[in-house]
This record gives sequence, C-alpha cells and structure tokens, in this order.
Amino acid sequence: MSTTYYDHWRKAPEGAWRWPNFSPAEIACRGTGKLLVKEPALDKLQALRDRLGKPLIIRSGYRSPEHNRAVGGATGSKHMDGAAFDIAMANHDPVAFEAAAREVGFLGFGFYPRSGFIHVDLGPARQWGERFPVRATAFAEETPRAREVLAESRTMKGGGAAGVATLGAAGVEVAQQVLAETQSAVLPLVPYLDTLRWVFIAVALGGIAVTIYARLDDWRRGRR
Repeated sequence: MSTTYYDHWRKAPEGAWRWPNFSPAEIACRGTGKLLVKEPALDKLQALRDRLGKPLIIRSGYRSPEHNRAVGGATGSKHMDGAAFDIAMANHDPVAFEAAAREVGFLGFGFYPRSGFIHVDLGPARQWGERFPVRATAFAEETPRAREVLAESRTMKGGGAAGVATLGAAGVEVAQQVLAETQSAVLPLVPYLDTLRWVFIAVALGGIAVTIYARLDDWRRGRR
C-alpha cells in the first residue's frame, strides 16, 4: 500500500518505516501530529538526501486539512496529500538543491527566499516564486592555511609556561607556610623558598609575555 494514514505519528510502526534519514515526527503534521505516509514521495525525499549527502531540514511535510487552513495553505495543497515538503536552505546551495531534486523526480517547485526554504512536490510540473539569489560560492570553503600542532604552538607553549609557573609559585607559597609552621628542622630553607617563589612568578610573567607576542604575531601573519 503506497499511502497509509495514522491519527498520530507515534502510531507508525517502526518496522514499517524504511527511510533511514527521516523520522515519522519530521514528516507529520506540525499542528496535529497526524501522519500521512505517501511512499513514492518519501522515496524521492530519501533519494534526494542520498544524492546531496547532507541533512534535509523539513519545515513542513504532511498537513492535516485543519492545520493547512490555519497556516493559510493553498486549498489544494499537495501537503495534504503527503506529497510535498518544504525544505530549509540553511545548509544547502539552492541551485544545487533544485538540480538534485529534479533529478530524483520532484516536479513541483516553490521558491521562498525570504523565508529560506524551497517547496518540492510530486507534481504536476510547475513552479512559482522568485528563485534564490545566486551565491558566488555554494558555501565558503575553509581557507587553506598553515596549522600549528597544538603541542608546538608558540601560544600554547607560552600559555603553558605561564600556567605551570603560576601553579609553581602558588605551590611554593603553600609549602613555605607549611614548612614555616610545622617543620622547624628545615627552617633554614624558608628564605630560599621565598626566592624560588619569585623565580616562578618571573617565569609566569615571561610566559604571559610570550603568549601575547605570539598571538599578535599570528594575527599579523593571518593565522588564527
């Protein structure tokens, strides 16, 4: 049977659902939870997902007649037949999306650039709305740049030195207090611990300076 109705998407049996990238909740009516499964439409939707290789965000799938009226849908909307989908273009190039949708067999197209989605349905063949503006590139590719291994990054090294030195200074201060209060046998070492603490503080300040310089230099060279 190519069309099956459920009065709520939760009643759709898992064993009968064969579209791995979509769930009954995604296809069901947003206003009532009702679900009309039209297998040819879902087959094309899955084929489109496979062809594009990235998620399809369904804005609207099946609409019950009452919900279609509530949202101002067309009287004969294909959404009420379970044969139409509104799909967000947030993660797609509209031109590539339209081409792929036509290739898998969708015939009806509605373009809604202001709302950010394209309507596709099983037909008849037609289209409406103004197409999305053509983008210079489908999606901006990451600019190739030299990458620093974190362990070798000057910024990481400087920050690490500052962190270690700061912890060392704090540890020395604690040790100094403990030794001064409880270890009378090693009281002669206390003055040296104070000096060591200042050495750690100096290293910490040096590490911070290196971190700041490295970060500024990286920005100057176009690294981030």
